[in-house]
Amino acid sequence: MSKFTVVIAGFGWWGRHFAERLKDHPAIRVAGVVEPVEANHEAIRALGLTPMRALSEALGREDVEGVILATPNTLHEEQVIACAEAGKHVYCEKPLTLTAASARRAAEACQAAGVQLAIGHEMRFDPAMQALKAALDAGELGTIMHAEAAFSHDKLIHVPKGDWRTSKRHAPAAAMTAMGIHVSDLLISFLGPVETVQAMTASRSLGWETGDVVTVQLGFEAGMTATFSAVLHTPHFMRMHVFGTERWDQILHHSHPDAPGGAIDYQIARSGAPVEHRTLHSIDGVLANLEAFARAARGEAPYPIPVAQIVHNIELLEAIARSAEDRRTVSIAELRG
Repeated sequence: MSKFTVVIAGFGWWGRHFAERLKDHPAIRVAGVVEPVEANHEAIRALGLTPMRALSEALGREDVEGVILATPNTLHEEQVIACAEAGKHVYCEKPLTLTAASARRAAEACQAAGVQLAIGHEMRFDPAMQALKAALDAGELGTIMHAEAAFSHDKLIHVPKGDWRTSKRHAPAAAMTAMGIHVSDLLISFLGPVETVQAMTASRSLGWETGDVVTVQLGFEAGMTATFSAVLHTPHFMRMHVFGTERWDQILHHSHPDAPGGAIDYQIARSGAPVEHRTLHSIDGVLANLEAFARAARGEAPYPIPVAQIVHNIELLEAIARSAEDRRTVSIAELRG
């Protein structure tokens, strides 16, 4: 079978990451990179790829089966819909959009066109997170009481002043769209739909309009609670901790998704017993996600992240942004009219 042919839209940090990851891939071919900034075209050519100036150029090509969007957040809805209307499968870097209504419009466009919608939540493919998910599904932790999580790093502290990542319009609620959105996605996959949200943001060091710290409290429809935080100016730290009546499981992740292979400390605690430590190693979750997208687009296997959960995560994002701005508890029901 021929390779699944895609075009990458956007050649910033993550678009370049996609291009490098897919270079010489045995099952996925990158036909080109859409990049409006011509100064970046030489770097695209250096990877052996063809630069394109506009997404419409890629959408008009019959050999292109899918598009990987690595563009600013506010462009996602329009671009996802354009891809769907052109009959192209679409992988969108997180977040899908910035509001619940826009996420629903994007998802509905893909459904109406019969194209696959995939999302850049590579932590779903992490071996430790998958082990925790399996333990939860099997009931091994007992009744779930609470979860705590954090994802922080300092990889973005040198972005230029005025970059879209620093603004509330493009990246609301501080570190939510960069890191927190991964945590909320995992919590939804583990614990189900969220009912209520309380959030706060702070601006401590970077001077970004959107802030550089976000902390969130969640109430789930199933009754358990969770808290998580994301900090934009501190060394890498990623933790997932789920507390059950029979045991708690904690994951300490020592590498960022852009550098797979790092050690993962998976801890299990039961009453009256020493904490059990298991060492796992991260995989290239970005590549695993892209491969899952290609298989789903060709009808070879279902895509493992349900569209309903993708949309619900954007409901959660909007609720967090509202809660932080208004300093109040926000119900997800508010976003559904």
